[in-house]
Amino acid sequence: MIFNPSKQGVRTLREAVARAEQRQEFAAAMWIETTEDDPGKSMAHEAVEAGVDLVIAAGGDGTVRAVAAGLRGTGLPMGIVPLGTGNLFARNLGIPVNDLDDAVVLAFSGGDHAVDVIVADITRPDGSDESHVSLVMAGIGIDATMISNTNPELKKRVGWLAYVDAGLRAIPSSKPYRATHRLDGGRHHRSKVASILVANLGYLPGNIELIPDAELDDGKLDVVVLQPSNIFGWLMIWRTVTWENQVLRKSTLGRQLIDLTGGNRRQHIVYLRGRSVEIGIDGGPEEFEIDGDEFGQVVGATFTVAPASLVVRVPR
Repeated sequence: MIFNPSKQGVRTLREAVARAEQRQEFAAAMWIETTEDDPGKSMAHEAVEAGVDLVIAAGGDGTVRAVAAGLRGTGLPMGIVPLGTGNLFARNLGIPVNDLDDAVVLAFSGGDHAVDVIVADITRPDGSDESHVSLVMAGIGIDATMISNTNPELKKRVGWLAYVDAGLRAIPSSKPYRATHRLDGGRHHRSKVASILVANLGYLPGNIELIPDAELDDGKLDVVVLQPSNIFGWLMIWRTVTWENQVLRKSTLGRQLIDLTGGNRRQHIVYLRGRSVEIGIDGGPEEFEIDGDEFGQVVGATFTVAPASLVVRVPR
């Protein structure tokens, strides 16, 4: 059990795990706390070296991501008990996010499923390089600015809705930046963008489908380029993710309507899919985020997919 001690519900978690251990005939678990400096990666390495049969990450998306970074490529299954705000990875896997007991039962007795992991190799403004993993999505631009401006106290009170507040404050003052992106080593594309997102899945809180047809196990990453020129452009993007993606695409007639009226949609939001994408930033660094956590500023990044490199426990 690798858990974030700052999250509420740890005592209830221990009780639920004890019951599951007895039912599933597991020995008593190793309990390893994450730290502020290390949210789970070295703890996962410790668990692997100890020869355990199952690692359960209990925390938010940050804890799950860090544990996944330590388990990637080992074949050791990872169960997830959501204790965070967004819990996007768990939501997209069908893991209960509001019932701790059910999540624990699933972590012990669910089916094993191999999913993709996105590897982000980033370059800092000082020229240094770092490598991180993403399970949900990473972004350069206004999404990262929004996350860095989120009020932590409001986040504690209302959860993911705090991101909406930050977004409404960020959009009016945001300035687009010039970027170059290249998919799968192909042609370079230059454009003025508000944000470039590289994703492993499609759904956001509130059941908003940002990326249609995104799959966690398709061996590809999904790229979303947001390039609104004004507030009307943001309204068109909102129309796409709340109306077109969730309503129109579910019918043949709806898809035909999208084809007939999709000029503005394609102009303001562009979807791409591939195995890697290189992003360069012109004119100075931009804010960067991974899975809802701020990661400072970058001047460039290369994202590649590691297919089926993480085994997770999911509903059978």
